[in-house]
Order: sequence, then structure tokens, then C-alpha cells
Amino acid sequence: MAAIYRRGHLTVGVDQTTPLLSYLDPATGRIDGFNVAIARQVAKAIFGTENAIKFVAITSAERKSVILGRKVDLIADPTTIVCDRLAWADFSTAYLVAHQRVLVPSASDVRGIGDLGGQKVCAAAGTTSIYEIAVQRSHPIPVGVPNWSDCLALLQQGQVAAISTTDTVLAGLSTQDPQTKVVGPRFTYEPQGLGMPKNAKDLVRFVNAVLEQLRTDGEWKRLYARYIGTRIQPRIPDPPLPIYCETSCRD
Repeated sequence: MAAIYRRGHLTVGVDQTTPLLSYLDPATGRIDGFNVAIARQVAKAIFGTENAIKFVAITSAERKSVILGRKVDLIADPTTIVCDRLAWADFSTAYLVAHQRVLVPSASDVRGIGDLGGQKVCAAAGTTSIYEIAVQRSHPIPVGVPNWSDCLALLQQGQVAAISTTDTVLAGLSTQDPQTKVVGPRFTYEPQGLGMPKNAKDLVRFVNAVLEQLRTDGEWKRLYARYIGTRIQPRIPDPPLPIYCETSCRD
């Protein structure tokens, strides 16, 4: 925390190709989205202004390397807290809970991941989503690409039958192409947190305190309403309850 304060800004890794969550707004040239807004609140709590922040563009596959290389203070990419990631990063409490579903062209008769056996399904490399595609009993064929925008391009070109990832990401992609639809039941539960380098205990505690403030003062719900709204469910949800645990996994 002292080193960050002396530097004068918070350095945050974000995927700039995820509408609603973290994206480069072409109209303003500003990095925006729900995840970005959460990171800006951390910067504001440290420096008194949300503009004391420097964004580093990363892909999902680069999250581990930028954390291990300490190129960022935290990642605000949509990152599910899972055991293998706890080996190389510490995480805040969950600030968003998502569930994996499927995005297909509007004319498709696919009703869910179970209808995609033997068909190509896209996800960003380095995500839990591509693993979940691979282990489905229907045996879809996972196709990994650097960015979610690449998945959308492949879907539009007919090179994949579907995209499968969290509903928050899929909702953003569907805003980019109204000729798509999100289908199927949820088949994962994915608490997502802000990732930070290991042993930065003071930063983790500080970030958790900021998230708790956002939960209790209503700011979390205001940000969710602004960026995600009712695209996933008919009402604005309550923020995830904080679960504090050791940053290691046990059987």
C-alpha cells in the first residue's frame, strides 16, 4: 500500500474487449464498465480521486503473467476465484457472481450446452469457461482465442456454433450483435474477485474494506444498475455476501 501511494496511482490490468464489464468506449476513449468502475472506487479510496489509476490492457491468458511479474497492482478482468489461481494470486472477496451459459445466433435451434455435441464452441484462452466446455458430457469442441471479441467474430462468420462463458460476458457480447441470443440453463457458479500478487496482505485487506463499503452504502447496486442492469435477470440483485477465507485450497 505504501509503494502504491508513493507512486501516485493504482495500476490495474483489464481486458478491454468485454462490453458491460471492461471495454474501451470508442465515443470517449475512456476505459469503462462495471469491473473498471469497481477498480476506480479502489483508486478513489486511496487517493481521493478515481482518476489516479493506470490501466494495462491484458487478455485472459495474460492474467497470471502480469500478476507474477508484478506488472499490475490488481486485475479487474472477470476472474473466477478457483483453487489453481490461488496458487499464484490472492483475491478479494467476490464482487460479482456469474454463471456459465451459451450464446448462439438468433436463428439457432440450440437450447443449451447439451445440444452442442461435436460442434465448435468458443471461449477465451486461459479462462475457466474453456475448461467447462471441454468437460461437458455432450462433448462440444472447445475453441480458444485471445479475446471475447474474437469469439464473436468467429460466431458471426459461422466458424463456431456458439460461445460459452459467464452470463455477464455473454450479455455484453449480445449488445454488440443483436442477432444473437443467450440460451440454456446455468451450469456453473462463479464468484469473481479482484486478483492481486501473493503476500500483498495489506492491499487485500484494503480492497476488501472498499468492497464492503460499496455493498453497504448502495454504490454497488448503483454501479450494477448502470452497467449491467436487467440484461441478465429481471431485477437488480443484491451484492454477493463477503466470504473471507485463507488464500489456499484444501480438499
